[in-house]
Amino acid sequence: MCGLVGIVGRYAVNQRLYDALTVLQHRGQDAAGIVTSHQGRLNMRKANGLVRDVFRLNHMQRLTGNLGIGHVRYPTAGSASSAEAQPMYVNSPYGITLAHNGNLTNAESLKQDLFKADLRHINTESDSEILLNVFAHELGRLHRHSPDPEDIFAAVAGVHARCKGAYAAVALLVGHGVLAFRDPFGIRPLVFGKRETDLGTEYMIASESVALDVLDFTLVRDVMPGEAIWIDERGELHSRICAEQTQLAPCIFEHVYLARPDSIMDDISVYKARLRMGEKLAERILTQFPGNDHDIDVVIPIPETSRTAALPLAHQLDVKYREGFVKNRYIGRTFIMPGQSERQKSVRQKLNAIDLEFRGKNVLLVDDSIVRGTTSRQIIEMAREAGARKVYLASAAPPVRYPNVYGIDMPAASEFVAHARSDDEIAARIGADWLVYQQLDDLISCSAEGNASIRQFECSVFDGVYVTGDVDAEYLQRISDSRNDAAKSRREPNEHGEGERALSDLHDHV
Repeated sequence: MCGLVGIVGRYAVNQRLYDALTVLQHRGQDAAGIVTSHQGRLNMRKANGLVRDVFRLNHMQRLTGNLGIGHVRYPTAGSASSAEAQPMYVNSPYGITLAHNGNLTNAESLKQDLFKADLRHINTESDSEILLNVFAHELGRLHRHSPDPEDIFAAVAGVHARCKGAYAAVALLVGHGVLAFRDPFGIRPLVFGKRETDLGTEYMIASESVALDVLDFTLVRDVMPGEAIWIDERGELHSRICAEQTQLAPCIFEHVYLARPDSIMDDISVYKARLRMGEKLAERILTQFPGNDHDIDVVIPIPETSRTAALPLAHQLDVKYREGFVKNRYIGRTFIMPGQSERQKSVRQKLNAIDLEFRGKNVLLVDDSIVRGTTSRQIIEMAREAGARKVYLASAAPPVRYPNVYGIDMPAASEFVAHARSDDEIAARIGADWLVYQQLDDLISCSAEGNASIRQFECSVFDGVYVTGDVDAEYLQRISDSRNDAAKSRREPNEHGEGERALSDLHDHV
C-alpha cells in the first residue's frame, strides 16, 4: 500500500503536496517524494523516512511550480531501499515521473519484454519502475512532438493491454500536464476533486478523499476502473475509459484496515462500513450466547483501527466500552528486524495497559484483523498481566489465510496464524479464552451496503480468489519464497539497518 497525490494548480503546489502526503502518511512510512514542474524543468526531492523528516525548508523552496505529484511508500514488490523511493523518472519521451500504488502480477515477464523488445533498462527491483517504462514506451511509440489527450489515452490503453495486477498511478509529463489512471478492476483506490479560485479551477488526485478534504478540494468522484484522467497545463480535464473490459472489484481490506475512517472510497464511507462490521460481529457473538447470556464485562479496542467497530459492538452486547490501552505516539518508529523477537518487543514499547480497566474482569478485545497472531498473543498477555480474569478476542475481519498479491506485503501463507488451523486452535495459539471472527459474507455486506452497484470485492486474503485471474500456484509459491521470514532476513538491510517489513509489522498498534 502506498499513498498518491497530484495537483494541477493556479498557485504553487509544494506546500499542498506536503500537506496531502502528511494526511496520507498512514499508507506508507518508509519513503516520501515530491516532484514539481516549473518552466519546463522538474524539481524533485525524495528519500527514506517520514514526510516530516524528508522535506526541509531548503527542499521546499526548490520545489517550485504549479503542477506536481507526490508519494509515500510502503514496500511491497522490491525492498525498502532509498533507490526505490518514488516518484520515479525517465527522460524519454518528454520527461515523465510516475508514482504508483499496487503490484503488477506479471512484473517479471514485463521486465524481460522491456529489455529485449523495448530496449529499456530497469535499474531497481520495483515494479513501479516497470509500470513507468511501459507507459513511457507506449507514449513514445506515437512519435508526437506534443501529446494531445488522444495520445495520452492511447498510451494508457497500451498499459492496460500489457500490465496485469493492481495499479493506481499518477504521472507528470514535463511541460504538458498530470495524468491519473487505475487498473481495469479498480483494486487500489484513487479519487479526484476540484477547487475554484480567482484564477480558475484547480484539480487534485489522491488515494483517499480525506486528502482532498484537508486541502479544501471538493470530491468529484472516484477514478473509474480502466479510466485515465488527463489534466493539461492549461487546467483542462479530459477523461476516458481506456481498458477494453472493466469490472469494479475494490480491495475490501482498505475498509477493514488500510484506509482512514474519514475517507470515502467508491462511494463507500469507510467509517460507516466499520460501524457495520461491529454490528455484524455483535450479531455473530449473540448467536453463540442466546438471550445475551455471555459473561463479558467490558469491550476494549486494540488501537487504532478497531475503535470504530468496537463502539457499536459494545452497544449491541449491552456492556461497557472502555479504552484499556494507551499508545505512545511520541516514541520513535522502531526499526524492526525480520525476527519475531523484535516484533514482540515493539508491542510493549508502543502500548501500555490501564490496569483498572482489566483487573478482575472478563475482557473482550476487538481487533480489525489478525495476521501472524504475534501481536495478538502479546496483547492478550498484557491484558492478563493487568489483571484480566478472562480474555476474549473478536476480529472485525475473517481469518487471513492467503497472501495478497495486489500491493499489500503480507507474509507467506504458512506464517499466518490461521493457516491450516481451526478457530479453537488459533485461540489456543494466541492465548485467548475464546475467539470469534467476522464471517466473510457479513464483511462483504458491510461494505456493499454503501454502494449496491459493486457486484464483487477483492477478498483474496480471506477466500483465495484473485480477481485478475492470472494468479496460480506457481506464482503464489514465488511470493511465499520471497516474503517468508527466512528470505527477508537474508536481504541486504538499508541504511537504517532494517529489512523489508510485512503488513503485520506495520499494524496500527505495533
